[in-house]
Amino acid sequence: MDTTESSKAKQPAIPEQDAEFARTMLERIAFVRAFETKALELSKTSPPAVVGSVHLCAGQEAVPLAAMAALRATDKVISTYRGHGWALAAGLDPTAVMAELCHRADGINGGRAGSAYFMAPDQRFFGENSIVGAGVPIACGVAMAEVAAASGNVVIVSIGDGAMNQGSVHEALVFAAYKRLPVIVVCENNGWSELTPTHEIVRVERLARRALTYGIEGVTIDGADPMAVRDAVLAAATRARAGDGPTLLECKVPRLWGHYNRDVEHYRPLAERAAAAQRDPLKLLGERLVASGVMGPTEVAELVGNEQAKVDRLVTVALGSPLAPASSATEHVTARPTKSVLAGRAEVVTEEMSYVVAVRAALHDELELDRHTLVYGEDVGFAGGIFGASKDLQKKFGKERVFDTPIAEAAILGSAVGAAMAGMKPIVEIMWADFMLVALDQLVNQAANVRYITAGKASVPMVMRTQQGATPGSCAQHSQSLEALLAHIPGLNVALAATPQDAYDLIREASASPDPCIVIESRGLYQMKGNVTRNESVRPIGSAKLHREGSDVAIITWGAMLHQALAAADSLADMKINASVLDLRWLSPLDEKSVVDVVERCKGAVLVVHEAVRTGGFGAEVAMRISELRGSHATLALRRITTPDVRMPAAPHLQAALIPNAERIADAAAKLFLGRI
Repeated sequence: MDTTESSKAKQPAIPEQDAEFARTMLERIAFVRAFETKALELSKTSPPAVVGSVHLCAGQEAVPLAAMAALRATDKVISTYRGHGWALAAGLDPTAVMAELCHRADGINGGRAGSAYFMAPDQRFFGENSIVGAGVPIACGVAMAEVAAASGNVVIVSIGDGAMNQGSVHEALVFAAYKRLPVIVVCENNGWSELTPTHEIVRVERLARRALTYGIEGVTIDGADPMAVRDAVLAAATRARAGDGPTLLECKVPRLWGHYNRDVEHYRPLAERAAAAQRDPLKLLGERLVASGVMGPTEVAELVGNEQAKVDRLVTVALGSPLAPASSATEHVTARPTKSVLAGRAEVVTEEMSYVVAVRAALHDELELDRHTLVYGEDVGFAGGIFGASKDLQKKFGKERVFDTPIAEAAILGSAVGAAMAGMKPIVEIMWADFMLVALDQLVNQAANVRYITAGKASVPMVMRTQQGATPGSCAQHSQSLEALLAHIPGLNVALAATPQDAYDLIREASASPDPCIVIESRGLYQMKGNVTRNESVRPIGSAKLHREGSDVAIITWGAMLHQALAAADSLADMKINASVLDLRWLSPLDEKSVVDVVERCKGAVLVVHEAVRTGGFGAEVAMRISELRGSHATLALRRITTPDVRMPAAPHLQAALIPNAERIADAAAKLFLGRI
């Protein structure tokens, strides 16, 4: 349905029962408008007090203010990057918000976030998001946590009209509808997708009509009318709390200013700007209050002036806050390493099992030990995963904790981010590492940032399981080794399991970490068997494992290449060359001590081996670390064996010609050693 009003229509009188609410809304809209006006001014001073792009909500203030007035104090909030109004409506300290915009130590995030991406999850504001549409999958995860806690809370998330064309929004709406999550998606439709008129790229008059295709409620209202917003949000929240699922609420609003602070709007017709000004909620609400006899013109003017004075005072305080010390810039990327032993199973059990069964055992133990653990992904629940890694877990732990998802990687990873921020321990499966690429934003721009942006006040304790590597017949979109891409990102922890024991241990270690962890498995090893000890304790992340000790040459590797390296070491032993074989296990954090120790033991003769392609591979990083850690005085003989820089063919004989094997590794190691003597 559509309850928007023409900008030319006469505004209705304010009912007596809404008089006080309307007056309060005028006061709050005036405050937010003054706040945004001052932020714009501070971005144009010389030098600017607010540096960089600033996206302001002038004309849209009634939406967050009235929406939050309709919700409970415990309901959660996520906003678009045009989110200052949402932050203030959610109850954040305005002085701290302004200090954040001015990059000050007393800002919400100590100046680390700035205008478009600050957050305070401890104060129910799960943040703005400067990636268009990315907040909706995260909102799904926060809502999952609220459902698990039986809190009765809802999650409201705002986006712009341009975001309605993002794949992540589509995936999240599919996910929210499927799970019947208590999510209210508010589309603040100001008619502009950044610098492009939305009507030129969208052939739907009302964006809320898209809700029908998801099987959820869709409503279009006049976002300049705070009473209409309040009532629509209250109705949506009532449905959500009753278990009736999400709502898409389209609020039509004017955009009074440019897309961002430096936007001169050369592309915007003057007539359209003038029409937007006529829909200004501050102007319209003031006129309605006067016409309804609730306030006089002088009283309205005084109210607006008082709010401007409040903002002037808080700006003085915010600008008086010091800058954060430069020495703090490297802090809180991940949690500090701990030497303590983390609690695990109550008993030690050792038995032979395959690699994939070891994965299942780890998932089982995490589910059994922590009721906050969730396991989900495509085909993970009822079917138990296409490789059987989660077989029978749903039968034991139920559909609420082990469940299937739509084929929607952005929704899977984004919901894991939100759930983890809200207190859950999600372990999600991305079926193939190659598929992760369609949702990389949720790892790189979302999960990896939270601890740093909040200076350690919040974190994302999630685990992403996936598998990678080439196997006979696998095509080029199912064969990539992508660990270097992930290890490049500060804030992500990355591990590769090479044995059944590590298939168990690495999931347990990752699950105990307070930061996002990626555990990469090898499907080529899934049927390998070995003894697995289900430990009574869990080690902290980041330790390498020395599988073979020698003093002539060090072979450093990870993942599936460990077994080729061990076979090569056997061949080298026949040549009277004693090789050490070090499995890094964790690329991030990297166990530098174990690397240095094995290099020293082998007097600087080092062969680095990995399945990933050569250029940009993590082997180059390992080699450079060795060079840096040993110092310029040390004598080093470094070489790497990798897959060449090609795409991976499906034909088994072509794969075999490309991927490192024991023979090539042994040959390279022998030449390296013999060249030193």
